[in-house]
Amino acid sequence: MIEVDLLGKVVVVTGAGGRLGSRLVHRFADQGATIAAIVRSEQQARDIPFPPNAEGWAFPADVTNEKMVETTFKQIVDQFGRIDVLIHAVGMWKSNPMHDTSLEEWDKITSVNLRSAFLCFREAVRVMRVREGGRIIGFSALHGLEKGRAGQAAYSASKAGIIRLIESVASEYREQNVKAFAIAPSTILFSGKSEGEGVSVDQIIDLCLYLCTPSADALNGSTLRVDR
Repeated sequence: MIEVDLLGKVVVVTGAGGRLGSRLVHRFADQGATIAAIVRSEQQARDIPFPPNAEGWAFPADVTNEKMVETTFKQIVDQFGRIDVLIHAVGMWKSNPMHDTSLEEWDKITSVNLRSAFLCFREAVRVMRVREGGRIIGFSALHGLEKGRAGQAAYSASKAGIIRLIESVASEYREQNVKAFAIAPSTILFSGKSEGEGVSVDQIIDLCLYLCTPSADALNGSTLRVDR
């Protein structure tokens, strides 16, 4: 597993109550980062298990709500004074034929996957661009990178949107030392046992850690395909 010295760095993890987000919180805290964990509810905020001796605080917020996102990022900056890394791990998946997909369902999937990314990326950029820069990591998927899949119009479209959003951030804020990256995994495997085709969660987190190092600077704006 990759080791990165993140002592003194403030890392914001959205979706921190989920399977991927909670693992990100633990690994980044183990590397010395101060963690601002954005979770879905007050209950998740109470239950999130930070590692022993970790510097971590939980912030409940609906990341599809503009005012709540603005308020939460302001609270984070007021408390820590900076944001060095944003890892946007919020997302949802649902399969349904397009002819059976309601506008409500389309709006929910695209809102959770793409609207939330725009809102969180925007608030992170507002902080990073006037300080020392920073890094933004968003999650696309093979469905967004390669080809939309049958039964997943909303998911594929929203994950493709993440890629264009990352590219725009990387291009627009290059001079302010804001780096942005997208990760496009296949199925993420969470147990140590074989679950079929996919990539382990530890490999995904190793990649996130690597993207926080100077060695990854040349990948600014890239989408990294992760599959086996």
